[in-house]
Amino acid sequence: MSAATYERHGPTAVIRLDNPPVNGLGHAVRVAVLEGLDRALASPEAQAIVILGAGKGFSAGADIREFNTPRMLAEPTLHTLIRAVEESPKPVVAAIHGVAMGGGLELALACHYRVAAADAQIAQPEVKLGLLPGAGGTQRLPRAVGLETAVDMIVSGATVPAAALRATALFDAFPTGDLAEGAIAFAEGVAARRPLPRLRDRAMAEPRAEGFLAFARNAVTAVSKGYPAPLKCLDAVAASVSQPFEEGLRTERDLFVSLMMGTESRALRHAFFAERAAGKIADVPDDTPTRPIRTAAVIGAGTMGGGIAMNFANAGIPVAVLETGREPLDRGLATIRGHYEASARKGKLTAAQAEERMGLVRPTLGYADLAQADIVIEAVFED
Repeated sequence: MSAATYERHGPTAVIRLDNPPVNGLGHAVRVAVLEGLDRALASPEAQAIVILGAGKGFSAGADIREFNTPRMLAEPTLHTLIRAVEESPKPVVAAIHGVAMGGGLELALACHYRVAAADAQIAQPEVKLGLLPGAGGTQRLPRAVGLETAVDMIVSGATVPAAALRATALFDAFPTGDLAEGAIAFAEGVAARRPLPRLRDRAMAEPRAEGFLAFARNAVTAVSKGYPAPLKCLDAVAASVSQPFEEGLRTERDLFVSLMMGTESRALRHAFFAERAAGKIADVPDDTPTRPIRTAAVIGAGTMGGGIAMNFANAGIPVAVLETGREPLDRGLATIRGHYEASARKGKLTAAQAEERMGLVRPTLGYADLAQADIVIEAVFED
């Protein structure tokens, strides 16, 4: 099965990314999208092109399964694909739903037009892996949303609702109803327009850029705690103001490579993969039936047992807590209550929510009260 499909709806070619679960832009996807683009450009009937994602989103960016493998750098690279899309003589429209993050957003930024579902989520989260957007994101995003918004998004890696960027040049329309149908209709409406708009051609009109960047540098330095990526992100975005587009791309690439080779990013990427590996057990298949957990029990009301019980209560699952005597049981419950009351004082929970969760914790001194629990966890203190 192809990692991207090609269809034609009247005068509009539709290329659909199809790489579950998040349409990562792996090598097979890049090949298939480029083949679809070439097919559309060779077709006299196709006057415009729509790129969209199958499933729950447009694209969450690079395919993590290809990290640290030769396929990540195999042609066509993401840079090659983005340049081909941007240089297309026929208009290319990105239709975004769900998420457009990282390289997925950079691909959309290279399209001539972007339409989106109002509840789509947008982000450049590379900084969280000790990196920066390395496929033009630091140069195109500021031209789309402005310098300040781009700095906030890229330095923090925060996710932003597409609707919050409605007034920017990032989006050209928010179709109602079926997004694919709306994108195709939009593409037909712009098929004959020339010249094709490209974000790279937009001037960076930021008269107060120098002052803002100096302020941002002080703020980022104060919170980055020695991590180089946030300041390198700022340096890359600053190049969008001070340098021509192609020179800015080279600056971005140099900064990206320096971060990629650094120990901080290597450590963050290692942790990223380790967290995902920890959730997988080699001899347990993905299709193993799961058992519903409606009630739980914890044996032991000490520090560990109390914390485990709170996790169940936080998930809305009633949990029995067993101890050997009244005194340690009461002490454990008092500790749990203290934690919830502290969260309420800090505004993390309402008083009602704290009481609701506390009400799910059921103290007991008898093993018989654990008989109907779907899961029992032993957390008894041991010498």
